[in-house]
Order: sequence, then structure tokens, then C-alpha cells
Amino acid sequence: MWDGKRVAVIIAAGGQGSRLGASVPKQYLKIGGQPVIVRAMRAFEMMNEIDYIFVVAAEDHVAECRDLFREHGFTKIEAVVPGGETRQDSVYSALQELNRRKPGVGYVLIHDAARPFITQDVIRGVLSATAEKGAAVSCVAMKNSVRKADGEKSESVDRNLYFTVQTPQGFRKSMLIDAYEKAYDSGFVGTDDASIVEFAGGEIAMVDGEYQNIKITTKEDLPMENRVGTGFDVHRFAEDRDLVLGGVYIPFERGLEGHSDADVLTHAVMDALLGAAGLGDIGLHFPDTDPQYKGISSMRLLEKVGALLEDEYFMIGNIDVTLIAERPKIRPFTGQIRENIAAALHIEPVRVNVKGTTTEKLGFTGREEGIAAEAVCSIYR
Repeated sequence: MWDGKRVAVIIAAGGQGSRLGASVPKQYLKIGGQPVIVRAMRAFEMMNEIDYIFVVAAEDHVAECRDLFREHGFTKIEAVVPGGETRQDSVYSALQELNRRKPGVGYVLIHDAARPFITQDVIRGVLSATAEKGAAVSCVAMKNSVRKADGEKSESVDRNLYFTVQTPQGFRKSMLIDAYEKAYDSGFVGTDDASIVEFAGGEIAMVDGEYQNIKITTKEDLPMENRVGTGFDVHRFAEDRDLVLGGVYIPFERGLEGHSDADVLTHAVMDALLGAAGLGDIGLHFPDTDPQYKGISSMRLLEKVGALLEDEYFMIGNIDVTLIAERPKIRPFTGQIRENIAAALHIEPVRVNVKGTTTEKLGFTGREEGIAAEAVCSIYR
């Protein structure tokens, strides 16, 4: 409640995020382990001033949204409303549902689900200005020089006169409903809710936003996330098996025992990458009980791991792997191993380091009972 009036928030989450090029709409991508839409709603959920939250989502994501909000413990969700063909249609649908369910609401805030870094300070600033002026938007000043283009001609403009508009945008509910109805009656399509209210004759107050309150639109807008992973694997020696390390056949009297080609070095690399991305381990993705992986090249499995990371928008910083064995000596083959790993993961060989060591005749590797490998990697997105 604000100024004695109930406050409702409409979260606009009906977009498909086509400019991001993701396999799912951008609002469902994860940042730091949480979906963007969850982060965008958290500040509103935690504020005493906010009474109700209405979410408008694409029709095929309504059930997913409801499950997601239950999972994350949201208590102020009143409804998840199917969206329309345009953002304007979607917000109007949510506004009608809000007015039907909660007619006593005095103020309405509208916020983009793709703005996950909104703060309570900005929300309160918009609420305060809305109560005073009837309509308010959060904005930030332009940082860069601005030019106006008209065909092949362009000219400088005074950037001090221009601001970037953000959300939330706040309105008296009655003013917003009237504005939407006038817009539909006139066939007007606004760029945002403030432009619709302005078209209907309303005045918009500007409130200081925050530069961190960005809208996730393209992959460049996603924050950088750095992670580190480790992997360790062991295979015992076996007769009548080829020895394969990093995709290279190594001339040796014995190979390694395993369901696949038992490439212990590559297995360590895969586990490090999967661990860094929080995607489990190779046993989860390629179980040794599955006949399709019988005798398979571990380089093919490494390619699959690389694809899993790409699907989660991770890129590989570097990989450092150590082979632990008395014999054979790996140094003559490290160059080719680096190239094989790099090619499978679509990265430059300089990002991969391979080295070998012994345990000075100690332990199972010292007794030449098998080979171990340890890998460390850094990834980012």
C-alpha cells in the first residue's frame, strides 16, 4: 500500500526474446542460477508497499510460470494471464484481469520481466512520483554522444535533452485504463505504457532510474559470470586394449579398462567442464550402462559436453590437465592432444595445456596398475 492506496504490479513476460537467439525466451534464462523473471520480480515480492503481482506470459508458458513461482515461494502472485499478439495487448489483458479481481487497486506499476536488476529505491521513487503526478517513468541520462540520422544525412543533437526510458512505469489505475481504451478506440500503438498515457493527454513525471537496471535484449546484455571446475578420473590397465589419451593412440603394451575407449585424460576434462557449468558429471550424461556408448571415442563425448556448455551460453577460458602415470611418457604427444581437445570444443589450442607427472613409484600409478588424470578449467558467460 502507498499513500493509503493498494498497489499492484504487472510483470510483462509475454515476449519471445528472438533477438537474443536463445532456445527459450530470455526471461527464463538463468543468471547466477535464477531465472531472469524470478530476479525481476523478487524486489516487488519483498516490498511491503506492493500488494499484488500479476504476470502476463505467452500462452504456452503460463503453466511453466505458475510452477516456477510456486517453486520460488512467491506469495503475492494473483494471476498469470495469457498474453496477446503485442506487448500492448498483453498488458491490457493483465490490466483487465487486475481490475476484475482487485477493483480497489489505486496504483499500477508495469515492469519488464527482462529487467532483473531493478532495486527497491527505484520502485519507491516511481511510486512516490505516481502518487503525486498520476504517472511516472524511471529514466537515465544518455552517456554517449547522440546523432540524428535522416537517410544519408546525420547531425549532432544535444544529449542533455534525451533520456533512456526504463521500467517500472507507474500510473493511477483509472488513468491507465482510460488511456488504453482511448488508444484502442483510435488505433494507436504505443512504444510503452507511458506513450499510451501521453497519447491520451496525460503528463509523465520522470524519476531517476539506475544504469544497472538494464533490459536483457541481446546476449551482450547478459552479465559476465566466471566459474571454475575440476575433474579427476582413474582407469586401470587392461590387456588387449588400445591406449588412447586425449584422442591420440599411444604406442604402449596395454590399454585402459572402460566402457568407452577409456580415455582417462579426456574424461577428466569433461568432468571439469560439466562441474564448472553445474551440469553434473559424465556418469550422468554418458552412463556406462548405456550400450550406445560402448567403445565410443571420448572425443565425441567431449564434443557433446561442449555443445551442452554452448546451450547454457558458457564459453571456455582455459583448460589445464595433468596425466599421472609412470609410463608411458606423454610429452611427445601433448601437442596433438591439445589440438584434439581444442578442435572438439571449438577453441584455440593456446587455451589448452597438457602435462604429465609421476608419483615417484608410490601408489597404484607408481605400481603401474593404471593411469589417473586431473583437470582444472575456467568458463564464463
